[in-house]
Amino acid sequence: MRNLEFKDKMYEYSLWRAKLIQSIEMYHQWRHRYGMHDAHTTNTILNTLATLNSDRITLAFVAEFSRGKTELINALFFAESGVRLLPSSPGRTTMSPTELFYDEEGGSYIRLLNIESRLEDISLAELKQTPERWIQIDLDPSSPSQMQKAFKELIATKLVNREIADKLGLWNEREAASQGIVNPEKVEVPCWRHALISFPHPLLKEGLSILDTPGLNALGTEPELTLNMLPNVQAIIFVLAADAGVTKSDMEIWLTHINRARSGKRQGLAVVLNKIDTMWDDLAGENEYNNSIKSQIKVSSATLKIDENSIFPVSAKQALLAKVKGDNTLLERSRVAALESYLATDILQQKRNILTETVVRDIGFLINESINLTNTSLANASSQLEEFKKVDFRNQDITGKLMAETRDKQNLYMANIENFQASRRVFMIQAKMLIDSFASDRVDAIFNGAKYEMSKSLTTYGMKQNIRKLFDDLRDLLQDSIDVTNETRRLVQAIHKKFKDEYGFKEIEPKLFSIKQYQIELEQVFEEGEAFRTSAKVTMTEQSIVINKLYSTLVNIAREILRQAHEDATTWSKGALTPLVYQIKEHKKQIENRLQMLRKINEAKGSVAENIANLEAELEPLIRQRDELSMMIKSMQLDANAVK
Repeated sequence: MRNLEFKDKMYEYSLWRAKLIQSIEMYHQWRHRYGMHDAHTTNTILNTLATLNSDRITLAFVAEFSRGKTELINALFFAESGVRLLPSSPGRTTMSPTELFYDEEGGSYIRLLNIESRLEDISLAELKQTPERWIQIDLDPSSPSQMQKAFKELIATKLVNREIADKLGLWNEREAASQGIVNPEKVEVPCWRHALISFPHPLLKEGLSILDTPGLNALGTEPELTLNMLPNVQAIIFVLAADAGVTKSDMEIWLTHINRARSGKRQGLAVVLNKIDTMWDDLAGENEYNNSIKSQIKVSSATLKIDENSIFPVSAKQALLAKVKGDNTLLERSRVAALESYLATDILQQKRNILTETVVRDIGFLINESINLTNTSLANASSQLEEFKKVDFRNQDITGKLMAETRDKQNLYMANIENFQASRRVFMIQAKMLIDSFASDRVDAIFNGAKYEMSKSLTTYGMKQNIRKLFDDLRDLLQDSIDVTNETRRLVQAIHKKFKDEYGFKEIEPKLFSIKQYQIELEQVFEEGEAFRTSAKVTMTEQSIVINKLYSTLVNIAREILRQAHEDATTWSKGALTPLVYQIKEHKKQIENRLQMLRKINEAKGSVAENIANLEAELEPLIRQRDELSMMIKSMQLDANAVK
């Protein structure tokens, strides 16, 4: 069975990640061993390790209702249970966004968040941190039938007053009218807003996480899915029905949610043409069947503007049946193998590349600093040894001259210290301006002021204008932060260049604070905010509900982006000049060692040969230090050019 390939690749990926974690832990110990540690670098490395330890490969399955998306998840990952684990029978589809993963501490469970929580001014991310808000159903992993029964709660619905359904964003008058439903008293809605499922499936234990999203309605009413969750998944699998192709609602999901979530990227994005079994026609023959599939792939590729190689025709229903029955012929006919191979190779390799890039971004500059400092120390010690081997220390004039030159270097070092302290004071003033540009009191003033003005608006038009002003004010704040960031970057580069040019310091590329990622994320929020502001739904919805919806979704997301920017700017400012600090310390150590050696020789303490032997002995730990570092970098399997 080809699914074994995905399991094997997941296991290989898990081993690679464990080895990377071990190498970084060794590097952390190495910095402590050789006196290159401080609170900032320790925190940076520990944060990187925490990121690696909590890393998951998340696959998001997105589709309109009745595309067979949940059946595809069953076929790809849970067929060995022998049952249809997740509910995917015709007409009984997943009603709420569902996350599947393994929570080692929490065990096996389903946690369900009631649908009424949508009416509160609390984000989904915040609610996830409050377990008591969720209803929990314990799972028995040894009993697939018990789990199957428990999972049926995912499709639970209930009847509520139409007014309540409207407030929840689950009533569409035009859509209901097209189905012959006019002014009903009660409306059927999902019982649950979101579901979290944890159980020890082998793939989930290796770090796989699955996001199963319902149709367009859920995506449209939960901006956090589009703005927070979908952009952070490793791959989006967009499921279409092969017999229908790309429908109007499919296209809306594609343009409004998937393209926006991926920011136009095509990596980590696959389209599945499901239900190809509905196109099987024994009378038409195999050639006609294959031509029909090729034609649908071509049309879908042109419509979605995606490469044909990223479109996979499958029959999830037949794949699940084939795996449960062990029918290899039927499995081959389901064509699921190509999709499994794509997940096992392309997606896992992409994830590995992304994780490597993350490590290089987060601690690459520390590794670069370590390489340069270690090589400089070794080069200086070797140079001093060669110099002393050539000096006639019986000549007191030469010894005195060397002592005088070294003391001059010591005086220059003191001036160096004073200049560094002055540069650091200038930097701290600029860094404070950067940090303050994201300060919570400044951000809160914008949000609170806008909310007050919206609540005072007497008309929908006035409220919409205040929503526009809110996002305009956030844009102004962002632009101020961009300007301050650029000034701060220029200052850090100038300080490093000054010490290189004036004092001969080794040029180490400083780590510069980047605002780009926050800018991209906020621009997505601004786009979503404009779509929210101009939507007909806002015009027809009660003002207080609109404000609560805005603040529980988009505003909370923007607030979190700015909070993260503030935290990252604070962390960065603490370590921006660290490479210079270590070079100054190393410079001081070299001068002191040189003076000590010259004094010993001048005072005739030991023979010249003995002192030279001592210098040679001091090279050994420096060589060992360099070799240990080289071994660890090799063990991390990082691109040497990426950290230099």
